[in-house]
Amino acid sequence: MTFSAVRAEPRTASGREPRPVYQLIHNGTNITSRFQGRLMSLTLTDNRGFEADQLDIELDDHDGMLDLPEKGVRLSLALGWSDAGVVEKGIFKVDEIEHSGPPDRLTIRARSADLGSDLTTRKERSFRNKTISAVVRAIASRNQLAAVVAQQLADQVIEHLDQTGESDANLLSRLAKDYDAIATVKQGKLLFMKAGEALSASGIALPLVTITRSSGDTHSFGIADRENYNGVKAFYQDTRGAKKGEVVIDASNAAAVNEKPAKGKRNQSVATAPNPDNVKVLRHTYASKTNAERAARAEWQRIQRGMATFTITLARGRPDLFPELPAAVRGWKPQIDNTRWVITKVTHQLTDRGYTSALELEIKPSSLAEADQG
Repeated sequence: MTFSAVRAEPRTASGREPRPVYQLIHNGTNITSRFQGRLMSLTLTDNRGFEADQLDIELDDHDGMLDLPEKGVRLSLALGWSDAGVVEKGIFKVDEIEHSGPPDRLTIRARSADLGSDLTTRKERSFRNKTISAVVRAIASRNQLAAVVAQQLADQVIEHLDQTGESDANLLSRLAKDYDAIATVKQGKLLFMKAGEALSASGIALPLVTITRSSGDTHSFGIADRENYNGVKAFYQDTRGAKKGEVVIDASNAAAVNEKPAKGKRNQSVATAPNPDNVKVLRHTYASKTNAERAARAEWQRIQRGMATFTITLARGRPDLFPELPAAVRGWKPQIDNTRWVITKVTHQLTDRGYTSALELEIKPSSLAEADQG
């Protein structure tokens, strides 16, 4: 089914304006034509991490002729334009159905099928002295997924990790937070990578995408006060001293490496005296000083990335965009154009008014590192 574009677009060789198109497949059968003249809106929200991608389809049922679909049905979606073809956007499992009116309409809500029920089932398990790669691969294997782990994280050793009445998805999210990483499932692969690292499901670096102001419809740029917190404090249990220790990460020591040091060398020291000003305190008490340092540094990096946000709605939707893609923007203020961005969320929306893509972006981690070194 096709719709008129939001605004005039370059004409194709045939002289016709490109039109947004979509395709829905169920059990290998193209069912798009069944929605001819009934589709009111189709919205795909593409999230990062273990927040499930969501597909909402709203259909006109004024004549009462639509059948209610069964829950659990799997739909494959593709989006695109008549002059460029469609891009596969994944498989979604229907888990909510709503019929409302008048006028009567049917709403079908589906979520990414990659996040199977076993990933969200609570389990009991412990890991001791295992690398991140070993933990991720063990979880991937029991969920029948392939594992892709970022090289700089793969060999880091986890001294102790308990999974007590906790799902695999929650455990991985918790682990990812301690390493300022992203854990997610895409295309049958369990990915564990540094936030904003921009790797594909096969571990290959993703290409930089360029977004110009001429392709945008609306935008919003905001700067938060990066001095809101001037440090992050984390506590750990000092077993030798039988007391609770603490570490503080701030601008003076945030660049300290947390990877395993070379033989005979020690990691750069981390401040152990609390900052008297405005420090964010992590609630969890960690098992070791190393773990506390790592978690505090990861939280500090998240705070710094969040100091500037940029949202754009593209008048002509781009089905090739998805979270974790690095992005360069052109045509706005120098402070915006000169910042390296990474896409964190994409909302594709197709209605009778056209096809748009709303983007949320944050500062790319490498930009922060360069700024700190400068």
